[in-house]
Amino acid sequence: MPELPEVEVSRLGITPHIENQIITQVVVRNGQLRWPVPEEVQLLVGQTVMGVSRRAKYLFIDTQAGSAILHLGMSGKLRVVDKDVALVKHDHIDIEFSNGKVLRYNDPRRFGAFLWQQPNTTHALLTKLGPEPLTDEFDSTWLFEKSRGKSTVVKNFIMDNHVVVGVGNIYANESLFKAGIDPRKPAGKISKQKYVALTAHIKQTLAEAIKQGGTTLKDFTQSDGNPGYFAQELLVYGRAGKACLSCDSILKSIKIGQRNSFYCPSCQH
Repeated sequence: MPELPEVEVSRLGITPHIENQIITQVVVRNGQLRWPVPEEVQLLVGQTVMGVSRRAKYLFIDTQAGSAILHLGMSGKLRVVDKDVALVKHDHIDIEFSNGKVLRYNDPRRFGAFLWQQPNTTHALLTKLGPEPLTDEFDSTWLFEKSRGKSTVVKNFIMDNHVVVGVGNIYANESLFKAGIDPRKPAGKISKQKYVALTAHIKQTLAEAIKQGGTTLKDFTQSDGNPGYFAQELLVYGRAGKACLSCDSILKSIKIGQRNSFYCPSCQH
């Protein structure tokens, strides 16, 4: 499932091709995604793309008429292709531009979304989201104060989009390892000093993943078709049974919140 770095890489990949371009057509071949595609997306036709923005794992194609909201779901991909490039299975939506390019949305599982936001409004899905992790709004004071009295385990805590957006499973595992925090520990029992370290590692890990082009596991490739390379940098995720790169202890895997979680029993307390 694409996480925040993969979505940001997609944003960076498509922006140069569609920014300041006029939308000539929106073709919806299958409007039954996670939610039905609203008819309002046709308001894009004739509009100039002012920019491509992101909030959490949602992408926005911004125009004066409003914004198309895209979410990649479990298996969604965005590609910028020439208009005459042949369709492949699960190519559900095309946004065509006056420069002959097409932004093509492919989603085998159809868990993604293509929605609409009126100008100067906030879609209901976005109203209760926490701060962006790579902004000054997200810091150790925020994380520490939000954690007080919380009995939920820290891994689930930092993956809660009401606390901070975009810290998905891969990056939660990696950040907790770097901070030396056991993912099973209650969030409210962790010290301010540990949260200082954790906040810094969340920011560093996400920023490095974006720089490397995301993490390719099963589904993700960049908008140009190239894979992300951050998977080569993973320290614990997917390495259960292998030696810890810091202490040589054997890494373990457990289920936390129905997600695979990886940790070092020696390094993380």
